[in-house]
Amino acid sequence: MKTISILDCTLRDGGRIIDCKFNDNIIIGIGKQLKRAGINIIEMGFLRNQVKYSGNSTFFSSVQDANQYIQQIYVNDQRKDEKYVLFMDYGLYNVANLDKADYLGISGIRYGFTKKDYCTSLKEIVSEMKQIKDKGYDLYFQDVNTNGYEKDEIIKLISIANEVGPVSFGIVDTYGSMYLDELENLWNIVDYYLDKSIAIDFHSHNNMQLSFALTQRLIQLVNNNRKLIIDSTLNGMGKCAGNLNTELIVDFLSRKYNYGYNLDIVLDTIDQYLFSLKKQVSWGYSIAAFMAGVYKAHPNNIIYLTEKYRLNSKDIKYIISAIDEKTRQKYDYNNIEKIYKEYCSNKINDTYTVDKLRTLFMGKKVLVLVPGRTIKEYYDRIIQYIRKEKPIVLSVNFIPENISCDYLFYANTIHWEKISDIIEHNKCIVTSNIHVDIANTYLVDYSSLIVEDSALYDNSTIMLLNLLKNIEVKEIKLAGFDGLKEKEKNYIDDTFPNDKVNIEYKEINLEIKKLLEQYKNKVVGNIKIEFLTPSIYEE
Repeated sequence: MKTISILDCTLRDGGRIIDCKFNDNIIIGIGKQLKRAGINIIEMGFLRNQVKYSGNSTFFSSVQDANQYIQQIYVNDQRKDEKYVLFMDYGLYNVANLDKADYLGISGIRYGFTKKDYCTSLKEIVSEMKQIKDKGYDLYFQDVNTNGYEKDEIIKLISIANEVGPVSFGIVDTYGSMYLDELENLWNIVDYYLDKSIAIDFHSHNNMQLSFALTQRLIQLVNNNRKLIIDSTLNGMGKCAGNLNTELIVDFLSRKYNYGYNLDIVLDTIDQYLFSLKKQVSWGYSIAAFMAGVYKAHPNNIIYLTEKYRLNSKDIKYIISAIDEKTRQKYDYNNIEKIYKEYCSNKINDTYTVDKLRTLFMGKKVLVLVPGRTIKEYYDRIIQYIRKEKPIVLSVNFIPENISCDYLFYANTIHWEKISDIIEHNKCIVTSNIHVDIANTYLVDYSSLIVEDSALYDNSTIMLLNLLKNIEVKEIKLAGFDGLKEKEKNYIDDTFPNDKVNIEYKEINLEIKKLLEQYKNKVVGNIKIEFLTPSIYEE
């Protein structure tokens, strides 16, 4: 007797990475192929209140919205014993709007709720689950982030499941943070207390690349002693690290346990429907995904810090750990910005350092080298200027090739750590947001150099210009401060980010141009500032 079922949730959980905007032909095509491959349960999408359904999406406003696709999935293909389900989050759909179950269409509702919902609205949750069953649906009990509950809370959850009588009880690794021993501990509790007629539904995320290993271990633990449902997505499709790969579990169960899934059809489905999608959006293992798993944090927090601020892993660790565990499981960019600024500011009294720099720079000409590609393209012009004018040469976050610098300015930890052990610190000016290996540098206060009300408040070049104003230089020439162009390599060093992240290149260019205009207005009559190499910012 086969006790394991695969539940493919590509159209639901996989779809979150594209806001569930699948074209109608893809919804039907993936459904048909999963059916033909022998997948036991096909999850069609979400039920949502705030949806006015018009197609090309797996956010549905009613069961009937999804049923119209199911009818097309098996229209010329005999309906076998596969099941079709939808996912309903507590508070996001009115159970009263559920139609009566139609076993030729959606036969089951996966009902999800968070620990916060459990703590504040348990009575209503139980009532809604009973209503779902009363309307004729199979109920799948999905408690979000199961390993975030204490043992006594899990036992309470199980007692509720035993009372309500769902098809399955979820072990859900929402943040991809579970290790094998943690899975075994959960299994021991769930298997002991959960009614034997209720299946276990395992839903994992692949933040630490353990989804497949965890699934294999759970299959061993269950050992055919109760029914097991395994959630997966085609090609592991899903937000951030994604999910267990359907193709992996199909192959494993077919080869090791003689299940009759058709791997070739699954692989064809990936080639036919996901290849073009993966060109547009990416998912899978990344350092950001790994850290989201380690710190049990919503991946958007990690992505935001990694992409916008180019922080290294240690910095992210300190910032994420400064957010309480409940808050970090959501994403609030304003809160992240606040904590990031607090972490970076590390306000210091740099009066002595600034006075020392003033004696070195006051009344002098300064050439600022920024790592744009014109540094190489206009190398001869730069060298001629240096020979003729003999300025103080100062670079920003990089060491130029074949150009001797008097000082190096660093306001970014990642770039600083690349070179801090190979250069003389006594020629380095470093901002106080950098926390490592800063002995014998000119350490200046980060918070005094940023532009508080700008989206690009910590742009390193603007910060340096603010410092040069404070130490009263006479003239500034800018080289390599080129501006950003779409689909081009913008930097001479490939470790600088060439891809746009949280803000479009056009917006970045406009904001930098605005900041430069503001700066020029502040220093007019005191500091002459010009571009030595071509720049978008002087157009």
